[in-house]
This record gives sequence, structure tokens and C-alpha cells, in this order.
Amino acid sequence: MSETLAIKNKDHFLAHFRNLDFSFDVDFSKTKREEAEKWVKKLDFPTSKTEYWKYTRVNKLIKGDYRMDFPEGEIDIDLSVPSKNCIVLVNGYFSKELSWFSAEKGVNFSSLSDAKENSSIIQKKFATLSKDQDEIFAAVNTAYHQDGAFLHLEKNAVASEPLYIIHISDSESALSNPRNLIIMEEGSEAKVVLKTISTQKGTSFTNMLTEVFVDRNANLEINKVQEEGEQDYQIACEQVEQKKDSHFKINTFTLNGALVRNNLNIDLLGEHTETWLNGLYLLQGKQHVDNHTHVFHREPNCVSHELYKGIMDDQSTGVFNGKVFVHREAQKTNAYQSNANMVLTDDATINSKPELEIYADDVQCSHGSTTGQLDEEALFYLRSRGMSEKSARAVLLNAFAADVVEHIGVESVKEEIEAFIDSHYQGIK
Repeated sequence: MSETLAIKNKDHFLAHFRNLDFSFDVDFSKTKREEAEKWVKKLDFPTSKTEYWKYTRVNKLIKGDYRMDFPEGEIDIDLSVPSKNCIVLVNGYFSKELSWFSAEKGVNFSSLSDAKENSSIIQKKFATLSKDQDEIFAAVNTAYHQDGAFLHLEKNAVASEPLYIIHISDSESALSNPRNLIIMEEGSEAKVVLKTISTQKGTSFTNMLTEVFVDRNANLEINKVQEEGEQDYQIACEQVEQKKDSHFKINTFTLNGALVRNNLNIDLLGEHTETWLNGLYLLQGKQHVDNHTHVFHREPNCVSHELYKGIMDDQSTGVFNGKVFVHREAQKTNAYQSNANMVLTDDATINSKPELEIYADDVQCSHGSTTGQLDEEALFYLRSRGMSEKSARAVLLNAFAADVVEHIGVESVKEEIEAFIDSHYQGIK
């Protein structure tokens, strides 16, 4: 793509934000927006020559014609959330009508806009992890986010139920920039479900960013479920900071979407942290999903365990690029990274690149990547026991995905993913 065309496409995309009014925002947030907007103007959108994005083309995202209207009217959707706490965003905006909260000691859960007015801790934490100077989509989110969710667990607080953050794309051509902030104080515990869904049949683009702070001895599990529409685009970024003796787990499930890019960056800033990254992407048609992960081991005696699996059908494309950095001071690091893929047709594609970059000499680190097809002998065995071919395939694919699914600590989410695999792959020819 020529430089002139790239500039034209960028100008076209940024024109969507020119008439937005953020005069209502608090002063510190306005300052963050202004700083990010400067980076938006300086940075370029990635191209095929950008190493970090070389398998994922974003031209069609930034060339689209979008709307950022405040949602109006009722939304015909049954969320069926088995929790007393749920923040719902529609096209990037907080929906008071669809959200509900239950007061719990030490658990502060609200829209980001409400929290900005009342919480001094946001001023200390907001936009300190987002790396707006390096990533244009992060800068766009900081500059133009409409609203988002705020979760703050005070010292030693424990959330008794999972906390749901749901983003709904409800309008054709909706352009949304939801922004979430999660702060776990020392010794706190919580499980979060971060879900994106679509109720419209056209094309929408969601650019979501979530900053996560996990303090000493805190324990956080995030279950991220992406159920965009078949023509929808999503770029999602989680920036995570872990302190000493903390535990963090994130399970990412991509079930739909025309193009989905997940950027996950985790900084281990204290000894004896434990980190789990699990992912499952189930693709069909011409869907494209790109998972990029970075884990930075900066201190000794930390553990990270990463397992991503993909099932590619039809002409779909999967990308996995995971990188573990072990700094010189991070002796006694134990880091494991694995990517396994099942390709169901000759036209499906997987690009897999697990990486280790190690500067310490006393470590236990391993990484690997495998790509294969359904085991024909196992398929034959199941069919010889009276099972139909569709059912036999579903059983084998469920077994392939099982060691990712078993990491889900929220039973309702686990059941949802298992049911999706069963119903989805019963239909394979």
C-alpha cells in the first residue's frame, strides 16, 4: 500500500471521532485523552510490513464507514447471567437499564464514567499500562473511549460470585471503544467474565482495552468469551501487571467474528508470581483470528504456563505468536508455552510462532507447536461402536479442547463452551 493511500485511509478512520464531545469527562481523563490523541496522530496503522501484524491485514477495518451513536430503543436480548453483578455496555456506552449490582463489602463495581467521578485510585492507575506510544489501537481507545467497566477489590476482599462485563454490538456499522479497569488490592480474590456479543447482522468494529493490576497475594481469573457476529471486527488488548506472590489466570475463547486480534501483555514484577494463559479459537468460513501474547519475567522464582489451541475449518486462518521474555535477574524462572492446532480442511491455514527470549542461565523453559488433523483410527473406532460420523468428530474435537476448557473456574462459562463445541461440530460434514 502506498504512503498516500495509507494516509488517506488513516484520515478516513479518524474522521469518525472528530465530532465527539468529551467535555463531560473529569480533568485527569481529559489530559490522558489529549496525550493519547497526540500519539494517534504520530503513529501509523500496521501494514503487511509491520512484523507484529504481518499475518493480519487491518485495511478493511480502517476503510469501513462506521457510526458512534448513543444506542436508542430497547435491545431484544436475554443475557441469562447467573450472577448478581453485571455491567453491560452497548456500542461502547454504559447501559444502566441492562446492568445490575449487588453491594458487597470491599467490592467496587460500576461503570468507568461513574467511577472517574468518585474514585481517586483511578487517577493513579488509568492509562498507565496501555502503551499508547507504541500501539495505535491502544492510543485510539485511550483518546476516544466512550465508557467501560471499573472493578476495584479492596485489601483482602473476596467477590462471592463471578463479576460479568458484557459488551453488545447492537447497531450495524457501530464503532465502539470500550475501556475497562480492574484493580485487585493485596490479598483480594475475584473471577471475572469478559464477554463480547453481537445482536446485529451487519459489520461492527469493537476496539476494547482492559488494564489489570494484581497486587501482592491477590488472585484473579478472567474468562474472556468472544461471540461477535460473522461480519464483525474486534481488536482486544489486555495489559496486566502482577506483583509479588500474586496469581493470575486468563482464559480466552474466540467463537465467532470475521477478524479478531487479541493482544495480551503480562508484566511479572515480583517474585513467586504464577500466571496462566489459556486460549481456544474455533474458526470456520473465512474467519481470521490472531492471538499475540507477551509475558515478561522480570523477577526470580516465577511461573508462567501458556496453552493455546485452535480448530480451523473451511478457509479460516489462525495466528498464534506468543513470546516469553526472561530477563537477566529472573533466575529460577519456570515458563511453559504450547500451541496446538487441528486443521479440518486443506484450505484452512495456521501460522504459529511460539518464542522464548532468555537472558538468565538458571531457568526451566520450554515451548512447542503442533498442527495436525483428526485421528482417522480414533474416528473409525468410534464409528465402529455405532456412533455417527458427526458425533464421533464432535467427541474427538471436544477431547482436543478439553485441557483448555478445564481451566475455566466459572461453571456456567464452562458449560457454555462445552455446549458450543458439541452443537457446532455436530454439523461438520
